[in-house]
Amino acid sequence: MPNRVLTSFCVMCVTVVFATVASAGSIHPVDDDEDDLVPTGKGYGERKEINTPGKGHDKGEAGKGKPGTNISYHGGPVMLGTTNVYYIWYGNNWGGNTAKSILENLASHMGGSPYFNINTTYYNGANVHVSNSVAFKKSIDVPVGPYGTSLSDGEIQSIVSDAIASNQLPKDTSGVYFVLTSADVTASSGFCTQYCGWHTYGTIGGSSIKYSFVGNPDRCPSACAEQIGKSPNGNVGADGMASIIAHELEEAVTDPLLNAWYDRSGMENADKCAWTFGTTHVAGNGSLYNMTLGGSNYLIQRNWLNVGNGSCALAY
Repeated sequence: MPNRVLTSFCVMCVTVVFATVASAGSIHPVDDDEDDLVPTGKGYGERKEINTPGKGHDKGEAGKGKPGTNISYHGGPVMLGTTNVYYIWYGNNWGGNTAKSILENLASHMGGSPYFNINTTYYNGANVHVSNSVAFKKSIDVPVGPYGTSLSDGEIQSIVSDAIASNQLPKDTSGVYFVLTSADVTASSGFCTQYCGWHTYGTIGGSSIKYSFVGNPDRCPSACAEQIGKSPNGNVGADGMASIIAHELEEAVTDPLLNAWYDRSGMENADKCAWTFGTTHVAGNGSLYNMTLGGSNYLIQRNWLNVGNGSCALAY
């Protein structure tokens, strides 16, 4: 398999999220007498500190947490009810790309699936559980403009803010906004070297908005695509993005403000299973897949099932 960066994809956390290509697992070890690490949304933990929302950090203190199945609840909110998904197709190279149909089908059929049902094993402080409900709402095209083809973390938030301020997309506190970039676009804080995607939150229009960056693996297939040369839907970049999107979505739902569900190393639920795929099947074109959603096959990273002793799973 190719070397890949750890996505919390946080790099599909996002590895915003889920770590370098060669040392994706080099998380700082936590001794019993040390404080826990907190998530960054980019697939690795860091020492806790007071930070500013929108930078991939949790604001405030994180205690030892309520024990779970090798993952703990730290008191923050989870996303309840239906989670709405919005896509922002950023870049100039999306014309004629089948990615749009592949990834919009994914978001349209994620809710109600046995795979997303894994997230129902997570809950808030009132013991209200996450719902197996996702709705794909809308997508917009944003050609490369003043932000160019190398985006800072702040510019990625600005792309989301611009879409909301211009009424191209609604301001939705129950939504997760995905900035999906074409292969001509990179992210300057470490796409292809430190992450393939991530999730975080920021104050936009006076509200706390959850959003994610997911880069196109066509730019660096050896780092951000599980399969090179062939993939379930005949589009290596889009099929790679599908896995990253799923990873970041489940983390955004169970840890939207980076202060809810994570383990002592700062790993969120999908981080604990990053780049593992469970039982696979062979598609007609010889590629591998592990689930079918909306009539299309996908190879999607597993998620952490928060029951029993805890485990990486594809369904619940």
